[in-house]
Amino acid sequence: MRPLLARRTRHRLAADAALLVVVAAFATPLLWLLFASVDSEAGLRVRAPVSPTLENFSAVLTDDIAFTPMLNSLLLCGSATALTVTCAALAAYPLSRFRSRFNRPYLLTLLFSSCLPLTAVMVPVYGLFVQVDLIDTMYGTAVFMATTQLPFAIWLMKNFMDGVPKSLEEAAWTDGAGWLQTLTRVVLPLMGPGIAVVGIYSFVLLWGNFFVPFMLLLSPEQLPASVTVFTFFGNFGQVAYGQLAAFSILYSTPVILLYALIARRLGAGFTLGGAVKG
Repeated sequence: MRPLLARRTRHRLAADAALLVVVAAFATPLLWLLFASVDSEAGLRVRAPVSPTLENFSAVLTDDIAFTPMLNSLLLCGSATALTVTCAALAAYPLSRFRSRFNRPYLLTLLFSSCLPLTAVMVPVYGLFVQVDLIDTMYGTAVFMATTQLPFAIWLMKNFMDGVPKSLEEAAWTDGAGWLQTLTRVVLPLMGPGIAVVGIYSFVLLWGNFFVPFMLLLSPEQLPASVTVFTFFGNFGQVAYGQLAAFSILYSTPVILLYALIARRLGAGFTLGGAVKG
């Protein structure tokens, strides 16, 4: 009996040690980010600053470095997210409510297209944008960014929509509602957590997207924060680590605030109480 307990103890200790290594691997970059942001002489070493200062934040909190790029990111990613969620809801509704032998192949095609590397299509997309005069436009870039997130967003939205009882729609149809009214007034209000998940997922990926705006936006005043982060990398390998860390914290703030604002909504689940009787 004792050898068995000793073996289990060793296994548990080994598992705990492995988890501590994983935690340290994730915590070390975060500690460096926090320490370097308040260190005027920050480097690549993880060390507590001798004399903490807010000089790095003061240096990056300017119109050219932080405010204008952050505003561009909010406009670009916010509009692309809204377009993605709207199109995903419209596309997922017939896939969820109408049975066809083409549904499964279509969904598998969507899932496969979401796995394609974006770099493989950027050259023809760039040429197309030049021909249709959409290059260096915020709305054109937002449309393409929404397109890149749409396949997986449709897949997610369809799975959430399957959880809404169809009997509720049938009751609305009996009262004379059309399919668009049923979708906007019955189905979508009942799948609020699902819409929140799709919106957060799309916004987070779009917020960190560097390659698309880097290729399609040319004017410096239109570049988002994901592209202007390169301003902290100078020539000959010189990097302003302190300012880079401060800008990274500011850059991560909108995503953290977005999740914090709707975290309760995500945990509430689908509340259908009282909607179906008997």
